[in-house]
Amino acid sequence: MAQRVVTLYTDDVSGEQGDDVIAHTFSIDGVNYEIDLGPDTYDQFLEALGPFVKAGRKVGGARRSGSNRRQGVGPDPVKVREWAKSQGLEVNDRGRVPRDVVEKYRAAH
Repeated sequence: MAQRVVTLYTDDVSGEQGDDVIAHTFSIDGVNYEIDLGPDTYDQFLEALGPFVKAGRKVGGARRSGSNRRQGVGPDPVKVREWAKSQGLEVNDRGRVPRDVVEKYRAAH
């Protein structure tokens, strides 16, 4: 029996699904939060926080804890691009590697 697992990423605010939905973390009063947002909703989030971020002071570096699921931890993009090109897949030389290409790379390795 073959099994296929499909992961759907959903924007926590808009409810829209897409490959460009990414987990973002933020903290308020010592409580850490994580929210999955697409590009448009993330822009709204940044716009709303903008005045507060500008007026605030940085007190430490960003910390990433918990799951590696969506926080930029994954295969080396250079290796993924090299592999994708060797497989005849089209990828840009710069920027984000498309999710489907990364998933194919992971499946092959």
